[in-house]
Amino acid sequence: MHHASNLPVVQIVHRPGVLDLGWGHPDPAVLPVTVLQRATATVLARYGADALAYGAERGPGPLIEWLCTRLMDTDARAPEPADVVITAGASQALDLLCSLCTTPGDPVLVESPTYHLAVRILRDHPLDLIAVPSDADGIDVAALEALLARMARRGKRARMLYFIPTHHNPTGVCMSLERRKALAALAAQYGVLLVEDDVYRELSYDAPAPPSVWSLAPPGTVARIGSFSKSLAPGLRLGYLTADASLTRRLIGSGLLDSGGGLNPFVALTVAEVCTSGDFDRTVAYLHATYRERRDALADGLRDYLPPGCRFTVPGGGFFQWVELPAEIDAGALLSCAEKTGVSYLPGSRFYLDAPRHNTLRLAFSLYPPHQLVEAARRLGEAITTGA
Repeated sequence: MHHASNLPVVQIVHRPGVLDLGWGHPDPAVLPVTVLQRATATVLARYGADALAYGAERGPGPLIEWLCTRLMDTDARAPEPADVVITAGASQALDLLCSLCTTPGDPVLVESPTYHLAVRILRDHPLDLIAVPSDADGIDVAALEALLARMARRGKRARMLYFIPTHHNPTGVCMSLERRKALAALAAQYGVLLVEDDVYRELSYDAPAPPSVWSLAPPGTVARIGSFSKSLAPGLRLGYLTADASLTRRLIGSGLLDSGGGLNPFVALTVAEVCTSGDFDRTVAYLHATYRERRDALADGLRDYLPPGCRFTVPGGGFFQWVELPAEIDAGALLSCAEKTGVSYLPGSRFYLDAPRHNTLRLAFSLYPPHQLVEAARRLGEAITTGA
């Protein structure tokens, strides 16, 4: 394959000799190249020039219809077509919600720790970010209630709350059903828009994903963001949003969608073909088997090689393994020693808005085959033992 340019094509940077578990990227070997080649040809043959036109603002009908059916199977409630908007990936959906539902300086709540790159999008807007603590069951709803009451006494209202209840990035935690219901009720009571990042729903390895908070909440309380980046391929830049029809009307009436029509219409039609042909189900089944095996290999490696005093729980889905080192070890300071040993990770402090726990780190098991994950765990154990 001839590339005329020396400029990069992909975001990831590989470093020789380093197993870099910092990247939450899929292994190129699992990306469905043939499936997408076939779907692209089918879409161009079926729709001709319409596939290349400015698309319907909400997104193409075939994909919206499929999503409504799919969510009937994978969630506790199916959306109506009027509740759905197709977006250019989850990041763009979050950015659009910030543009239309907040004003610079608005108080916005964020669970801590959380997905560090979502925080970057929130900061672009620029919002006044306030951390909400979480534990092994997800957001601490009692602490959140106390925080909202304190804010109300000062005459302040949080505009939105960003959180990842299902197979959390970075911790892998799944929020308990009881807390999902309590959170939905609390948000409705205080008029806070819950922005539910639900991109790992399809990557649930041990049991079906729990009901989304969107499916449990009073109408208008939640905007749920989904994505095809994890279940098909990130380069598609294709996601979706389910929200109350009054909010989706605002989104499709936005300047952005008025100006350009639907977001990513050609890709959206292509993905609709992948989904309706049965190729989506086959791809997801393959990803389940592949990622489950990788998750288990990394967990086995960590069990075998991490020194005493290290703790981790095996996530039920998603891409990430969260590790807690003995309290006196700073994962940020340990990183250079780990990289000399040939392994890398993201220090946990990157994921906290406030009071970071420096003895934590995030490992992604999505990029490497099982034997390399075991070797990465061995190198990490060696780095902890020698670097501490």
